[in-house]
Amino acid sequence: MDEKYNFKCEVFDSLSNLPDEIAVLIQAAQSQMDRAYAPYSKFYVGAALLLEDGRTYLGCNQENASFPLCMCAERVALYNAGADNDSFRIKALAITAKNPAKPLKEICMPCGACRQVIREFEERQKAEIPLYLSSDGNHIIKLDGISPLLPHSFSKDFLL
Repeated sequence: MDEKYNFKCEVFDSLSNLPDEIAVLIQAAQSQMDRAYAPYSKFYVGAALLLEDGRTYLGCNQENASFPLCMCAERVALYNAGADNDSFRIKALAITAKNPAKPLKEICMPCGACRQVIREFEERQKAEIPLYLSSDGNHIIKLDGISPLLPHSFSKDFLL
């Protein structure tokens, strides 16, 4: 664990230190940042998820003048996969961000809503989803699942 993070993670200083399929996944997420619609925040996020069958689903943030209607990149990718499949298993999710106005010195973490949605997808597949997070091409961190970022999440157990 890198000392700057208060949770267990692996830290990689470049894409070349990752398995090829993960490096390609992160590059796909990075390419999505150019497709983001972010006229208000000027903050661009891209996401790519890899299914166990090899298919990839992409997402980028989509803003709206009515801010609550915005959608984050990771939720776009996850919901695309969910809308396109009856059942599937996510092998990995890559999320990356940039702010053209200033370099991001830290990894941009998923927002609370996205953390909860990732948690729900982990519940659906009954397995954690490895997360690869990066910003501005800096180092990459890998989490084995969302629980380090959302330790006390809401679940269906509260409803049933």
